[in-house]
Amino acid sequence: MKLFKLRGGVHPEGRKDLSAEPPIRVLPLPQRLYVPLQQHIGAPARHLVTVGEKVKKGQLLAAGQGAVSAPVHAPTSGRVVAIGDFPGPHPSGLPMPTLTIETDGEDVWDDLQAPADPFALTPAEVAARVAAAGIVGLGGAAFPAAVKLNLSRNSEVHTLIMNGGECEPYLTCDDRLMQERAPQIVEGIRLIAHATGAREILVGIEDNKPEALAAMITASTTAAAAGGAVKVIAVPAMYPMGSEKQMIQVLTGLEVPAGGRAADIGVLVHNVGTAYAVQQALRLGRPLISRIVTVSGGAITAPGNLEVLVGTLAADVVRACGGLRAEAARLVLGGPMMGTQLSSLEVPLVKGSGGVLALTGKEVEASSPGPCIRCSSCVRACPMGLLPLEMAARIRAGDPAGSVDWGLKDCIACGSCSYVCPSHIPLVHWFNHAKGDLAARERLKMKNEATKKLADERSERMARIVREREEAARLRAARKAAADAAKKATAEAAAAAAKQKLEEVTA
Repeated sequence: MKLFKLRGGVHPEGRKDLSAEPPIRVLPLPQRLYVPLQQHIGAPARHLVTVGEKVKKGQLLAAGQGAVSAPVHAPTSGRVVAIGDFPGPHPSGLPMPTLTIETDGEDVWDDLQAPADPFALTPAEVAARVAAAGIVGLGGAAFPAAVKLNLSRNSEVHTLIMNGGECEPYLTCDDRLMQERAPQIVEGIRLIAHATGAREILVGIEDNKPEALAAMITASTTAAAAGGAVKVIAVPAMYPMGSEKQMIQVLTGLEVPAGGRAADIGVLVHNVGTAYAVQQALRLGRPLISRIVTVSGGAITAPGNLEVLVGTLAADVVRACGGLRAEAARLVLGGPMMGTQLSSLEVPLVKGSGGVLALTGKEVEASSPGPCIRCSSCVRACPMGLLPLEMAARIRAGDPAGSVDWGLKDCIACGSCSYVCPSHIPLVHWFNHAKGDLAARERLKMKNEATKKLADERSERMARIVREREEAARLRAARKAAADAAKKATAEAAAAAAKQKLEEVTA
């Protein structure tokens, strides 16, 4: 199959050999799980359980709220011992609403409902079951999968792309998943295609994962007999090949328009881990309560990939890999290019957590930033064809809105520009800060507009009340005047009648 050229990109040292060889291990049950109510883009889920309540594995703990939200299920059986704030997997370490479960060690499943034949379900029923299972994108974005399924069906998507790129250094969770559970992934891919009506199914896997490629090709060949051809394609190993827009461009030659979505050009992209979660939900009735996590970095004693329950502390995961053998200069949740830097390992892993990295000082090689020398290395590296140096200049000048004119909203925050910058300028950090600043300004603008609207409505309401009172007073005055006139007329008539009668008597 013809591949199309990808602009920009970089080739950071992969360091995947640290964790790629050992097979996936299942992490033993921790004593406590800390399950955040927001593990997805959108509003936090609304908890349905109370403190002291016993729960079973897979039981619904919290229901999604709003159109872009996802429910949360119990990762194991136990008892809810707390409902409240707990530090979240965020650089700030700020607390977030969390359910704390004390595990009972029995790991008893709740009653699961699975269809006899998931392929006999209608596309709408597939999407509904995916939504009920709390499945979100496992590539890191954590966008509710059912929303994308429904959007794709309404947009008449013709091509389904499964992303097995995993271009981030160190991370090998998708690689191991494809090697060990390829048949389940392929069935999940076919179920997603069934739900969207996609006519072409492509699986993009970087060519530095030969075992995963072989396993997926074998599984797709076997599945072809059941219907639905799945094409497994090796794509060049480079960063950020695993990004949705870049994978689309390489495999199809199509580009997502600025400010647009993949569905706008008839394409749907899902991660291979998401396909596995879909298969587990529709074939076995299991909600998304665990995922494969890469634990790696020079400071980890025994790097590898673990199947981890959602809500497990990062510290428990690191201990299961032998703990730290050296001081960690940086802790990262996810990959080193786009991951979240952590201040502590005492935070829970969520559905979108693909890795826990403990990097040494040598791996980090932090340097103080210098001035921009206008070398344009960042321009050549940008996979979106943007001008990072111009965006950075506007942001430095205190004009984040001006950087939008140079493509800030199209920046995918991949970090390629920062990686190649000889002055070690944290460009992607500036861009993320500017996006946050603009989002805060937009929220403030919307708040001010809402406040102004409320004030205008109140003024209009008060003016209406005054008008109504004035009108009521006018009507009362008019009625009084009419009554007074009627009394006067009656009195005059009575006086006239009396006078006339007197005159008649006198006569």
